[in-house]
Amino acid sequence: MTDQHRVDSLGAYGNPTASTPALDELARTGTRFDRWYTPTAICTPARASLLTGQAPFRHKLLANNERNVGYIEDLPADHYAFTTDLRAAGYNCGLIGKWHAGTERTAADFGFDGPHFDGWHNAIDHEDYLAYLDERGLPHYEISDQIRGVLPNGGPGNLLAARLHQPVEATFEHYLATRTIEMLERYADDYRSGARPFYLALHFFGPHLPYVVPSEYYDMFDPDEVELPHSVAETFDGKPPVQRNYSAHWSYDSLAPETSRKLIAISWGYVALIDSQIGRVLEALDRLGLVDDTAVFFSCDHGEFTGAHRLHDKGPAMYEDIYRTPGIVRIPGAPEGQERDEFVSLLDCTATFLDLAGLDPSNAVDSRSLVPLVAGESPEWADDLVCEFHGHHFPYPQRMLRTDRYKLVVNPDSVNELYDLELDPHELQNLYAVPGSAPVRDAMLARLYELLRERGDKFYHWMTAMYPVGGVEYDPSFSGFDDRAYEESAT
Repeated sequence: MTDQHRVDSLGAYGNPTASTPALDELARTGTRFDRWYTPTAICTPARASLLTGQAPFRHKLLANNERNVGYIEDLPADHYAFTTDLRAAGYNCGLIGKWHAGTERTAADFGFDGPHFDGWHNAIDHEDYLAYLDERGLPHYEISDQIRGVLPNGGPGNLLAARLHQPVEATFEHYLATRTIEMLERYADDYRSGARPFYLALHFFGPHLPYVVPSEYYDMFDPDEVELPHSVAETFDGKPPVQRNYSAHWSYDSLAPETSRKLIAISWGYVALIDSQIGRVLEALDRLGLVDDTAVFFSCDHGEFTGAHRLHDKGPAMYEDIYRTPGIVRIPGAPEGQERDEFVSLLDCTATFLDLAGLDPSNAVDSRSLVPLVAGESPEWADDLVCEFHGHHFPYPQRMLRTDRYKLVVNPDSVNELYDLELDPHELQNLYAVPGSAPVRDAMLARLYELLRERGDKFYHWMTAMYPVGGVEYDPSFSGFDDRAYEESAT
């Protein structure tokens, strides 16, 4: 699992310039999902959804603690996690790398082996990492060539990229892969002895910005050969004002076009660095004779703008750049080289893990096993998908409905959004207020309302009063004082 990873940075997803041979080979020998989405484009809620198989509104861990403005920061002690069932079934469970699914409760509290890493970025001062460097005589972290913009108040912008003065063997990415291989070797011994099967997760902190990589990756791609995203033509006209504010926060317009191209080039280099480390782990899996017995998953928590829509990072804008993500699954015995276009989610990994282990996935209530799709079957599958967002830097609730052609985003604070992804794949023209779009808009509003009510997502209460979603079949005041009004509305 990577962090904040654009789907178009991989060769398997159509990037002709990318250097991602390990992940491309995984896609060639497994199943590539072309409509794989995150339940929410922010780290902690997405990771908590993977852990629980529950949508963010249900598990209620809704924000990253670094920017949290009042939401809970840990799952309750009695909250369901799939590792509870795996542990009870005799599995070793390991997690090497990014946790970021709580502050007081660590990965160990959920049954994972492995060193604990706080926070959202490479833990370059972690005692185990420093010991790893010192044992091998490797240099510590040092950077130069920093790239920053200028904030609206004139201050220096967030660090976006930098050159790392370490050899690859000293990078945090190489360190994480090394520790993963060491744990894989221990788990392999247990597995071969018949004692315990295993679940092992490697969670990189990249390619989340800032893109801090050694020179061979910092300069791997020529920025003059990089095209800027089509959506840098974004004007924010007819869009929620928060998007323009986020663009200013990430100081996009203070960067020269050649700097933006360089950032994209460095981000591809970061992906290449991580791919090489994934390759090391997959080679170890082969060396240990485990390929024919081990399912392999690759995805990330959410995407990244990297200049798209004049934005960086992620935030309150439900564009494909941050919601559609890579998703590759290889299960022994399943057909190779499949490309599936069903709408699936990172959430669906949870039920899939349990299904593969022969365990009941019913506690992962918002998750559905991907095993039939990977097996090449054609089960009945939903032809739309709901995503959600709750805020970053400040509370900001959003809900999204994605269908084959259209996307609807409900923004209670301002204007809603409707995009025709067939005619406008870069989501530049908001059709919500265009008169000719009313039939599609209203049908999607009604469908989103229906799905939110089925799920128990109380966001639907706002829609009850504000949009043409049909009769009110309940007392929206919850008063019980006047049944007649909503009964008449329902009829």
